[in-house]
Amino acid sequence: MMFVKLRDWDLRDRPGLRAKDVAGKAMMALSRIREGVIYTFPPPAVTELGIATGFDFMLQDRGDLGHEGLTRARNQLLGMAMQDRRLSRVRPNGMEDVPQYKVDIDWERAGALGVPVSSVQSYLATAFGSAYIGNFVQGGRVKRVYAQNDAPFRMLPGDLDRLYVRNSKAGLVPLSALSSGRWIYGSPRLERFNAFPAMNLQGEPSPGHSTGEAMQAMEEIVSKLPRDVGYQWTGLSFQQRMSESQTGLLYAFSVIAIFLVLAALYESWSVPISILLALPLGVIGGLLASSWRNLPNDVYFQIGLLTVLGLTTKNAILIVQFAQGHMEQGMGLIEATVAAAKLRLRPIVMTSLAFGFGVLPLAVATGAGAGAQMAIGTSVVGGMITATFLAIFFIPLFYVVVVRIFGEKKAPRVEPAARTASPSEGQ
Repeated sequence: MMFVKLRDWDLRDRPGLRAKDVAGKAMMALSRIREGVIYTFPPPAVTELGIATGFDFMLQDRGDLGHEGLTRARNQLLGMAMQDRRLSRVRPNGMEDVPQYKVDIDWERAGALGVPVSSVQSYLATAFGSAYIGNFVQGGRVKRVYAQNDAPFRMLPGDLDRLYVRNSKAGLVPLSALSSGRWIYGSPRLERFNAFPAMNLQGEPSPGHSTGEAMQAMEEIVSKLPRDVGYQWTGLSFQQRMSESQTGLLYAFSVIAIFLVLAALYESWSVPISILLALPLGVIGGLLASSWRNLPNDVYFQIGLLTVLGLTTKNAILIVQFAQGHMEQGMGLIEATVAAAKLRLRPIVMTSLAFGFGVLPLAVATGAGAGAQMAIGTSVVGGMITATFLAIFFIPLFYVVVVRIFGEKKAPRVEPAARTASPSEGQ
């Protein structure tokens, strides 16, 4: 693994010099190397939290396919992922299969010779690996002692013939008398995830697509694999799936909270419906603006939409509240609504322009951290445009329709007549 440090942001003011662009150019250049597979990607913005735009995927063997079957399924998945436009840089995060020398123990012969199973396993692990024996003190420092065969005697398969295992009668039995060796081709690291054999895959969405779309593409590809192959998300991808399941609940709770507050404000269950009908007016603008700039549907975009919901509600309240005030003074429904729309046009435009120009620097931000600022600013500015110009026409319409359907109208306020004194009372 190698880390490349880029120049200062001010020195990379031309297009094509951003981190992702540089990584893409390096990927194209390094892909010509045939001796290995090299991947380049930007490091995470926050250390130890992974790459926010990528995904972490575990391909699982749930039907006893074996290592070879799981490897074939992984290669098939990688092939289909290369052809999917929503995915890029899908790669296995592990070590490829390598030649290995496997020692087969004849346990029946070992039992006949009085050699315990544990003795053979521990002896091979100590001779060709290492075993911790204890500590000793030298020069006032505590040092550890490890036992293993000397390097020249643990390099070749023929070195197994030099090993002797002690049996239950304190005798020495040559290891070659109860074992045989053969070359195989397998993985140097066998992984398991949630009790199933698994392989880890990582990847990123292609430009113009979000991580959620890339994860959806991976799930669609896995559905085309054999039935015994499953998958699970891990790391930040697992957290993203958990948060996505709560997104709908978050928006629903926001709308319910707005409805309850408006119901308490107007002392009515039907009038708040006309205000809630105006919420899509702001959402449409946020979606169109983010789509026009090819911004992903991330957490910053969702924060911007929640802000737009509140601003759209504010514009609707300005019209509905004054319309109800005019109706209490004896004006008709349509007459009061039109008068309220005309009266509150200037405040709506002024407050919307003030807020829109306030977040405009976020939408056109550049430099380090501009991604999050652009996501929030773009969704809010787009939502404010539609919530302002469409709300002027549709909010009065929604209010008139809802009041007529539900038949709720404030009774005209009748002023008490002046009381005059009679001649008898005067006397």
